[in-house]
Amino acid sequence: MGDHASIDDFVAWFRAASPYIHAHRGQTFVIGFGGTAVEQQHFAHFLHDVALLSSLGIRVVLVHGARHQIEARAGTGGIPLRRHRGLTVTDEALLPLVLETVGALRLRIEALLSMGLPSSPMAGARVRVASGNFVTARPLGVVDGVDYGHTGCVRRVDGGAIRHHLDAGEVVLIPPLGYSPSGEVFNLGYRELAVAVASELAAGKLILLTEGAAPLPPQLTLGEARRRLPGLGEDHPLNWAVRACESGIGRVHLVGQERDGALLAELFTRDGAGTLVSVSPYDDMRQARVDDVPGILELLEPLERSGVLVRRSREKLETEIDRFTVLVRDGAIIGCAALYPFPEQESGELACLVVHPDYRRQGFGEALLQAIERQARAQGLRTLVLLSTRTGQWFKERGFEPAGLEVLPPERRRLYNYQRGSRVFLRRLE
Repeated sequence: MGDHASIDDFVAWFRAASPYIHAHRGQTFVIGFGGTAVEQQHFAHFLHDVALLSSLGIRVVLVHGARHQIEARAGTGGIPLRRHRGLTVTDEALLPLVLETVGALRLRIEALLSMGLPSSPMAGARVRVASGNFVTARPLGVVDGVDYGHTGCVRRVDGGAIRHHLDAGEVVLIPPLGYSPSGEVFNLGYRELAVAVASELAAGKLILLTEGAAPLPPQLTLGEARRRLPGLGEDHPLNWAVRACESGIGRVHLVGQERDGALLAELFTRDGAGTLVSVSPYDDMRQARVDDVPGILELLEPLERSGVLVRRSREKLETEIDRFTVLVRDGAIIGCAALYPFPEQESGELACLVVHPDYRRQGFGEALLQAIERQARAQGLRTLVLLSTRTGQWFKERGFEPAGLEVLPPERRRLYNYQRGSRVFLRRLE
């Protein structure tokens, strides 16, 4: 048996991950990775993690590259390679090697996804992998006098065919090849392909594994990412993240391929393990929905257990959910507050203003308070009241004044718990 500390840590982690499990279920994630990722020692673990995502109800599309393997095999075979503007020129001599290498790599990935040995993390898993001619491509043509030959770019992605396989619970694997209506085959860049696939599918996330890139902040808005582009180089992962956001993908994750387990850490922890580039700000404040109830309960439970808040049942919270505002960080609720209006008295009660301990002293509490005040003014309320046993000082510093029970609306006054002895605070809304 494990020691109690390790068990408690596991339970705490699992509970913290549960909002993400719920938020990600049914979403489509496109994951792009280059040939160097395949050579990582823990690549099999990465594919086990992909299988886990699929088992959790996430619709997964894998887009892989092969440049590393193509260059290695060309060098071994004495086939000269030409590059122009960072792209490989795929001439008639190189094309057969490209097709052979990509085919072997695809089979290797499929085999690892199919592994179900009792001693492996995929024991008992049945991952079905689908691949096919989902991508129509065209030649890049001649640029700066250089004929790219069979190096091409994406013309169209057959989203309907991919969705058909995703609907069947399959992981879709897309190699870096495209086909023309005339039967030609083109060598494609996997990042461009991943962006095109994610855009066509309206994917919830595009995840790009990165190699040895300089560290970036945990999150960037699209505008902040654009300001960092000058001097980075056209093939920098941040360039592709910006392109993806500009093509309509709301969230792009850049995750270092060197760290084992980074994919799971990025998707199932609050602060992740990479960089999130998002079209809208990372933190989202909105009215709560019924499916937010588990996350709100998890946020309130420690304070209810310690007596700071009055315990609310799931049923009560569900009936009052339209009173709540939540602050969400990448699918997880990190703060909440509620407004209970008493229109006849032109007053409202502020309740349950809570911010997760990891995000306190960052202005989130003030943001929630301001949101409640805006709601109260919009409803024509002239005062806000609240009851507190331990946090009165925080509210005093933000304009609330101690008051007597008489300021409570009669309906609320009848429910006052004299055993708790909560102090009453009032703030007049200008």
